[in-house]
Amino acid sequence: MTSHSHSLPNPRLSVFNRIDRVFLASLVMLGVVTLINPAQLIPSIIFTGESLLSISPFLALSVAMAAAAKASNADAAIARVFTGNPVRMISMAALFGALSPFCSCGVIPVIAGLLAAGVPLAPVMAFWISSPIMDPEMFILSTASLGLSFTVAKTLAAIGIGLMAGFATHFALAAGMFVDPLRGAALGCGTSSCSSSDDSIHWKFWKQPERRSTFLNASRETGWFLTKWLTIAFIIESQMTVYIPSSLITDWLGGGYWWTIPASVFASIPAYLNGYAAIPLMARLMDMGMAPGAAMGFLLGGGITCIPAAIAVFVLVRRAVFGWYLLLATTGAMLSATIYQLSI
Repeated sequence: MTSHSHSLPNPRLSVFNRIDRVFLASLVMLGVVTLINPAQLIPSIIFTGESLLSISPFLALSVAMAAAAKASNADAAIARVFTGNPVRMISMAALFGALSPFCSCGVIPVIAGLLAAGVPLAPVMAFWISSPIMDPEMFILSTASLGLSFTVAKTLAAIGIGLMAGFATHFALAAGMFVDPLRGAALGCGTSSCSSSDDSIHWKFWKQPERRSTFLNASRETGWFLTKWLTIAFIIESQMTVYIPSSLITDWLGGGYWWTIPASVFASIPAYLNGYAAIPLMARLMDMGMAPGAAMGFLLGGGITCIPAAIAVFVLVRRAVFGWYLLLATTGAMLSATIYQLSI
């Protein structure tokens, strides 16, 4: 009698395959923290939970907007709005991004929906780059801590970097680069299931069972996708806040040397906490002698390229687009900070 045991699935392997790898990586990281510094486990969990809680309103709003756009078929209309004259669309995208309340992570599902709907990458990149640098609440807090002139300069820099990113991407697309920028599996889009032959918009989508189901499925998939990646990002960030002291930044970025601005931009990638926590830190470091241009570079570069935002971008778009995103962000931050330092 021939044995068929080799064709039977291994139940343990099946259970392992069903475990989300990103979630598993988060558990492994917490296990490593426990082994290296057990006293840091609870603070890391609290930090991660508080970070997720603080971003949850923007995350929920963004997820709901993206899911509603998909369920109502409004993503097709949004795609049509973002087409036309490239100069006008890139300019509008950069301006709206600098004034919008979205953070770098909260805007991810909106960007995914735009790209999946066929919106050109150039205006999307302009919005994507400028959005996390400034928002109304940050403007008020920055004015109180860093002064009105610094805050206005940062707002203008957000618009300028967005314009630079948008037009640079436009010329890159014209040269045949970045075809199909969105990863096929990102946020459940990029496939034929994201599109529909129905061009009409159904604003009251909740009245139709199939569209209501689309909204719930899109919300669940997008919410879980972002939450699991943000969780691992915040775990990493919690360790950096412990092992990268602010005195290290002061020692290396406190002078007026030529390398302080590039160093501040690159240092912001691992050291940047979030837009609101970085404001008092920069105010304190400037009082201690940090060059204003270096502080500007830290805030601009960190807002776009901090680890939570970078991870979210990395898993959303193809590697070539991710590299382009980092190049535009760091170059724009260094140029803007240098111009600001020379103007004061």
